Amino acid sequence: MKDPVPLPTSLRILPDDWLNPLPLDRIFGRRAPLEVDIGCGKGRFLLAHAAAHPETNFLGIERMLRRLRKVDRRARRRRLDNIRLLRAEAYYTVSYLIPAESVTAYYAFFPDPWPKKRHQRHRLFDARFIDALHRTLRTGCAFHFATDHIPYLEAVRELVGNDPRFEEITPYLPADDEKTNFELLFEGKKTIGRCSFHKVGRTG
Repeated sequence: MKDPVPLPTSLRILPDDWLNPLPLDRIFGRRAPLEVDIGCGKGRFLLAHAAAHPETNFLGIERMLRRLRKVDRRARRRRLDNIRLLRAEAYYTVSYLIPAESVTAYYAFFPDPWPKKRHQRHRLFDARFIDALHRTLRTGCAFHFATDHIPYLEAVRELVGNDPRFEEITPYLPADDEKTNFELLFEGKKTIGRCSFHKVGRTG
């Protein structure tokens, strides 16, 4: 039996060029469908989902270095060579670093809801971010959103529901081993709101 191919010493991406789209085929060492976990946190969803779908490439985006290092160690222990990790801000990554029409699914689970009205301008999901999602999603592919802050869910559903470029579909329900640490914390204590939208084809 052949020895397994060694994994890189780190699954983190350190781009040489922060101004142009990432060379995904080179980064992953293969061409495959790409799914993106926005704010992957401690990686519970990302690790479980990537293990269940070895045929798919997964990019985890996270700003907190400690969390990213933990996900990196866990992914390499599990030999999940279909994961790459990027320490960056989500809006910038989706707007400038993800190639056009390259993503088959986005997952944004429990982003900061910024509940106070004066802070809501800091929310990730706004018109500019929806434009970035549309640019980078393949036609027919979806983004999936979950939050414990129902007003945020309603705001996202209103924003995207009024956009003819998207159509609401059945929300994504994670398997038990995919539930994030935030979801496990809230489960049974708070209502979890979910929605999913896919990118529709050109009309007219």
